[in-house]
Amino acid sequence: MNKQLVLNTLAAGLLSLMTVGGALAQSAKPAQELNLYSARHYQTDELLYAGFTKQTGIKINRIEASDNALIERLKSEGAKSPADVILLVDAARLWRAEKDGMFQPIQSAFIDERIPENLRAKADGGGNTWVGYSTRARVIVYNKARVKPENVTTYEKLADPINKGQVCTRSGSHPYMLSLVGAMIDRRGEAATEAWAKGMVANQARAPRGGDTDQIKAVAAGECGVALTNSYYLVRLMRSTKPEDQALMAKVGFLWPNQATSGTHINIAGGGIAKNAPHPEAAKKFLEYLATDAAQAYFADGNNEWPAVVSVKVENPGLKQLGAFKVEDVSVAAMGRNQIAAQKILDRARFK
Repeated sequence: MNKQLVLNTLAAGLLSLMTVGGALAQSAKPAQELNLYSARHYQTDELLYAGFTKQTGIKINRIEASDNALIERLKSEGAKSPADVILLVDAARLWRAEKDGMFQPIQSAFIDERIPENLRAKADGGGNTWVGYSTRARVIVYNKARVKPENVTTYEKLADPINKGQVCTRSGSHPYMLSLVGAMIDRRGEAATEAWAKGMVANQARAPRGGDTDQIKAVAAGECGVALTNSYYLVRLMRSTKPEDQALMAKVGFLWPNQATSGTHINIAGGGIAKNAPHPEAAKKFLEYLATDAAQAYFADGNNEWPAVVSVKVENPGLKQLGAFKVEDVSVAAMGRNQIAAQKILDRARFK
């Protein structure tokens, strides 16, 4: 072999090694972007996402839509979905996404240490399928002029004949109702829960309709005497400076249900790593970021929710005004798992 041929061969080999080395270096470089599919559509979340980017340098690309729209989009995209993280609201919706195979396990000692076990759905083989990052309570609101608070101190009392013609609710097929009923199944069993559902239907002031804010307004207007609402809707109205909202809230009282028994039902906003995430390490970093003190405090201040991390102090004046309360000890995973049975019970009870 002549000298020139040897030099050419060595040069080609060196170039090949440089190319391979460059490719390996490129693949080892941390992902600098994250594709987030979120059903949280609060403007204040901008600060939450900006904090993650500032801390990590990872840019967040967002797709925001309703829970149902996101789930349908993920189904249609299949294995080619660009989603890295999926954030949904309500345990029932998170469980549905889990059953549709949309998550991969989250292996994180930090998350396990920070987030209480009852706010996480355990994955087969270890880790978590999805995690709750904030909580909201299902509270009772009542018309001060029409209803005595002692008659509506529990979820069970809403189904008592004493409240006939007084009760307003959302649709029986709404996830908020399915999660509440799912929790009731877990602690009382299906037979007792079905009897409750039938009592609720018998006590309805009108057919179920509208959102939680609509229920509060209906109570204030006297259309019904008592209703259920998620706590953050109530706090929004309590913190409002609008004269019409202040006048509305002057007519409405609220209470924590089941304080002498099982405790008040809570639900979550949460999320997990998408099954086909192209940037799984960035996704894990983001979910761990949501469990930090700074992000957890934001949930309280930004959307009137309680942090999932119990050690984080809440400075939100609206939440402070609500005060402390006993929380129902039911796993969010059980609430989600029971939603099919819950829907069947509500259907049999003709809870529309």
